[in-house]
Amino acid sequence: MTSISATTAMPSSSYDTAMAQARYNDPTVNAPKMPENMEQIKNAATEFEAMFMSEMLNHMFAGVDVDPMFGGGSGEKMWRGMMVQEYGKIMAKGANNIGLSDHIQKAMIDLQQKMQQGDE
Repeated sequence: MTSISATTAMPSSSYDTAMAQARYNDPTVNAPKMPENMEQIKNAATEFEAMFMSEMLNHMFAGVDVDPMFGGGSGEKMWRGMMVQEYGKIMAKGANNIGLSDHIQKAMIDLQQKMQQGDE
């Protein structure tokens, strides 16, 4: 029977990985502290991914004309930017996002930990 070590049981996203490291690491080791504002970090990373996705979708929708038969005409043209922005938010918060927010979270956590180490 094989045993599962802490490193193999850790989840893949950086937020979950950071939380698992905090849980599995030896508390006597002088490891970097976890930031206290993890929820703010997660929200900021998700908002950035939403903005990135919205910009990508804006370029995609730039070449799509309004459908005269079933489209919203000039109203659709006027509100399309807001619609695309909401599409980006939904895509970033969904389970099948592109994963950009995970990398941003990891970078923000690493940066805060380095800043804390510099203060000590």
